[in-house]
Amino acid sequence: MSSSTSSSKARWRGFAVTFVLAAAGLVLALLALAFLVDPYDTGRSPLPLKAGVSPQGPRTAAASRGRDPQFHGAIFGNSHIQLVSPEALKRQTGIPFVSLIAPATGPREALVLLDWFLRQRREPAQALVIGVDVRWCTSDATLPIEKPFPFWLFERSALAYFAGLMRFDVLEEVLRRLRYLAASTPDRARPDGYWNYEEGYEMQGFHSDPVRRARLLAPNEAGGGNATGPFPAAEKLRALLALQAPDVPVVLLRPPNFVSALPVPGSADAAADTACRNAFAELAASRPRTALVDWRIDRPENREPDNYFDHSHYRLGIARVVEADIAAALNRFR
Repeated sequence: MSSSTSSSKARWRGFAVTFVLAAAGLVLALLALAFLVDPYDTGRSPLPLKAGVSPQGPRTAAASRGRDPQFHGAIFGNSHIQLVSPEALKRQTGIPFVSLIAPATGPREALVLLDWFLRQRREPAQALVIGVDVRWCTSDATLPIEKPFPFWLFERSALAYFAGLMRFDVLEEVLRRLRYLAASTPDRARPDGYWNYEEGYEMQGFHSDPVRRARLLAPNEAGGGNATGPFPAAEKLRALLALQAPDVPVVLLRPPNFVSALPVPGSADAAADTACRNAFAELAASRPRTALVDWRIDRPENREPDNYFDHSHYRLGIARVVEADIAAALNRFR
């Protein structure tokens, strides 16, 4: 082997080592920057940063909202409890609420957000409102998810959180975060998390669509379900509340459904629905200051097609009555 060949290989090895070290240094620098500017306002940065976050999806904005000290009550669930207004509950109970809902989520995500909210309180929470729709009725102990969720953002482990920062969408958020921190009056995501989906449905003409109306009126049977248990979501919720919020008032809401989505009496769906309801009713009965508010029943509001966009997404008129029922339950605990 000639000396020139050896020298060439040595230069390439040196270049490769330099490149790897430079790339690693750049990655570490970006991670350090992300950690310091705290793009989702998790409170983990040692720097005194501006409160809140720029407008973003509720999955990530929940990290900031869930630790906001101005809120002493919280709403958890998905779009089936989304129209329940924090402001309305505050007016009726005197408790400042934040909405930590995330569309297309189930019990696993809600339990993570509940854990996050409770861990961030300097004083005990004053109330918890939890939407327990049919996804909470699963017998699968893994509590499967349907859509991606940033579990890493709410981790107890600092190392797991730091590892979670290594993704491209975080880098994009860091740039928005820097603009947010630099602005004197930045555009901030709504602190209480309320998101009125009715506006979006109306803009799409969804309510006046005859095809939608026909689908709404058609029966929507699930074909059976979990009629014998177990109900791991109820048990995991029971354990979390016992550990972190043993004396906190809790309302479990079975969200409204249009009558055509309710189970036919005597059917397999009805047996599964009753078993699930009983699991959460028993949970409510087993702890102090806890109520089950059940709107998944046949009642006049659930028979009016104009109250619904689809089988499980209701309009503001129903949301106002649901809010009153939740507030009445919480006020009875005083």
